Amino acid sequence: MSYQALYRKFRPPVWEDVKGQDPIVTTLRNQLITNRIGHAYLFCGTRGTGKTSVAKIFARAVNCENRDEKGNPCGECANCKTAVLGNNMNIIEIDAASNNKVEDARTLINEVSYPPVNAPYKVYIIDEAHMLTKEAENALLKTIEEPPEHAIFILATTEVQEILATIRSRCQRYDFHRIPAQVITKRLKEIAKSEKIDATADALDYIARASDGALRDGLSLLDQCASFYAGETLTLEKVLDVLGAVDVSVFHRFFRALVEGDVSEAVTLLDDVVMSGKELTQFVSDFIWYLRNLMLVLSARDVARVLDMSEERIKDLREQAESTDTETVMRMIRVFSDTYAQMRYDMQKRTLLEMTVVRVCRPSSDSGAESLEARVTALEAQENRLLQALKRMESGVFAAPATGVAKSADVTRKTDDAAFFDADKEQTASVQKADAESLQSVIAHWQEYIPALSPMLKACLGHAPEPAVRAEGTDTLVLRVLNEKERKIAGAEASLREIRQLIAERERVDVTLRVECATDDFAGMEAEQTDFSQMINMKIEEE
Repeated sequence: MSYQALYRKFRPPVWEDVKGQDPIVTTLRNQLITNRIGHAYLFCGTRGTGKTSVAKIFARAVNCENRDEKGNPCGECANCKTAVLGNNMNIIEIDAASNNKVEDARTLINEVSYPPVNAPYKVYIIDEAHMLTKEAENALLKTIEEPPEHAIFILATTEVQEILATIRSRCQRYDFHRIPAQVITKRLKEIAKSEKIDATADALDYIARASDGALRDGLSLLDQCASFYAGETLTLEKVLDVLGAVDVSVFHRFFRALVEGDVSEAVTLLDDVVMSGKELTQFVSDFIWYLRNLMLVLSARDVARVLDMSEERIKDLREQAESTDTETVMRMIRVFSDTYAQMRYDMQKRTLLEMTVVRVCRPSSDSGAESLEARVTALEAQENRLLQALKRMESGVFAAPATGVAKSADVTRKTDDAAFFDADKEQTASVQKADAESLQSVIAHWQEYIPALSPMLKACLGHAPEPAVRAEGTDTLVLRVLNEKERKIAGAEASLREIRQLIAERERVDVTLRVECATDDFAGMEAEQTDFSQMINMKIEEE
């Protein structure tokens, strides 16, 4: 006998083998036990959730000669044996995708009137019922409403909204839900043991999650992976290799690069994904799911049941969540979801994904509303860091603000800004009083001074408006900042001392420092406008 796919070989023959649809199974079994059998059923739900399997069990059970007390077909009588072989004349399976015309519907109507052969019922299973044309559905309408006593209709569809409302109202409707991942994992373990497939628990867990609630998809993926690594232990790494997916650690690194705005690191990771033969569309889909889990961790306290993952994985997500906020993650979900929708039809998937990376890392490169929101969020975060730094300075504690995710776990942050300068540091004897020439030298090399300053000062002086520094007299430098908050930070005694010491070390001169705010310019402009208005308000004498 030729090889049979796992999803066909393990199609459930009895009610107990149907997984994840307990309410539906209970209802149909009770109808069989009490002989309260309807004339039309509508099975709707996503793919691979058991619609056709349940329809076949029901069709065999209603005609079984020795049905047990639980409503299961015996599998031994003539009707059961012919049904298993697929040549039972009383069970008619129709593919509506290829038999959807009104002529096909009329043929079916004519055949319904003929009684079953050696059985009480004639069962019509119409698969993909939403593919029927409106004319065919209207032709079937009266027959489905009042069929002969021996006829039972079972319509299976993944798009119930496409079925005429007049047909839906004449059927008993059963909604097949997605099967939970843990239920699929348990079934995969049973089948792997039966088929002597050596698979690790995390490999089966990933297959169950990848099946997206469809047990049939899970069986197909297991079949595919087991065939590729025949005779070998099926590990998570091998499953990822076959399915073109990536390990969650790659998502950790990719997300960290996006949060830090590290375009180079993010693009390098994408290149590794491409060179390892992974599918970019699948990569984006899995990354969106990763972001969804991260969003739930940020938004809710107890999410273990919703996330359906181990405590170790949830702990990793919580650690990752410390470097971001809900708004940032939600923005990433929206951006990458739009990219995923475009990638399905775009020939340049890699270029499209790299453009998305640049958009996320550098919001200023995009003029869209999402990017504008991200820039505002970044400015608000920077302002909060400056306010916190100011409070620490006023309280006498100089703590360096956090600047994102640490590059590696073994990096220890410096938490005291005083570590960047020492108040008791002795100046060398060769330091001279500043003059006009030394001031101009400092101004010319000012951009080289900023990276050597403490993080707090770099945040204030690194984006100062032009001119960032100017000379005043022969021994004074005036430093410019954006607003009053930054003036308080840069003008603090400890900050001025740090800058003077740095200048003394490099230029061997001692300068006087003063900090001014860019908003002072506007006050000057208003004063000038007032004087100008007074100038033009003069008397005009007539000659």
